[in-house]
Amino acid sequence: MLMLMSPESRVPVGHPIRRIKKLADEVLAGLSPVFDAMYASTGRPSIPPERLLKSTLLMALYTLRSERQFCEQLDYNLLYRWFLDMDMSEPSFDATVYTKNRTRLLAHDVAGKFFLAVVERARSAKLMSAEHFTVDGTLIEAWASLKSFKKKDAAKNDEPPDDPGNPTVNFHGEKRSNETHESTTDPDAKLARKGNGKEAKLSYSAHALMENRNGLLVDFQMDSADGRAERRAALEMLDASVPGRERVTLGADKGYDTRDFVADCRARNVTPHVAQNVTKRRSAIDERTTRQPGYAVSQRIRKRVEEVFGWMKTVGNFRKTRYVGFGANQIAAYMTAAAYNLLRMAKLLSVAEPA
Repeated sequence: MLMLMSPESRVPVGHPIRRIKKLADEVLAGLSPVFDAMYASTGRPSIPPERLLKSTLLMALYTLRSERQFCEQLDYNLLYRWFLDMDMSEPSFDATVYTKNRTRLLAHDVAGKFFLAVVERARSAKLMSAEHFTVDGTLIEAWASLKSFKKKDAAKNDEPPDDPGNPTVNFHGEKRSNETHESTTDPDAKLARKGNGKEAKLSYSAHALMENRNGLLVDFQMDSADGRAERRAALEMLDASVPGRERVTLGADKGYDTRDFVADCRARNVTPHVAQNVTKRRSAIDERTTRQPGYAVSQRIRKRVEEVFGWMKTVGNFRKTRYVGFGANQIAAYMTAAAYNLLRMAKLLSVAEPA
């Protein structure tokens, strides 16, 4: 049987992926000079970087657990082929192209530029607030086992393990900390726990700067889970994304209620709408801030950042990293954050347009 059809004919007319594709293509068109500088004009043709970035968006939007699974489904999923501008006859690319091109993407900071271009697209559509923001952090489990968390100066054991793939390790009586131990699988991961009574895991910390109008991400950074990264990353994101010409507000939970952080915010022309931490201590935020009506509004809206983390960890499949090291995981963080923004923007723009 012979039948003529295009992948686009199988995508529903009102499907939100159509608007996401349009927005992503507009952003990628503006990055064309960057892509031209990444590849030589001679040699064997490579997979277009536009397809690599768009495929990463699909993995976040459709909760695909790995690049290998995506390449397998690309062979028969017409929606994926349409999103990547592939026809029915083109073969699916091999999963190793991600590994081979990740260093190139990292060297040119392509993922970061793509995310910032998505943010600028949202600003140009007047979907972002320029005055009110929220900051928060969360832990992302590292792709490393606790069995790899060993003493930094320990000599290699000459005895072969009982099971090379899953050796028996006895941690009883051994005190482990980030000062004396590190993971042999992922040295950038740190031992951390979410709270008292919670188990410790090898983790990274992820930090979001969200604007308060529509809950879009302005910045999203990975950092070391050393217990001080939240406040450090918050100031770095403010310096990079929020110019200090006009006064802005910054909502945050009580983990940011320290005198140093509050003073650093005010030095940057930022009003810290931080939740008060009065447990056995005095809060750095006094009534001059808390009595303002805007403080209560910031405290109510700041909880929306948990919805962002919830989407990224469940739908975006970013509860646990898939890569080793800060560089590769920052690429994944930017692309997952960009996927979230594009999904929100597609919904917001569809509501704004007349029927």
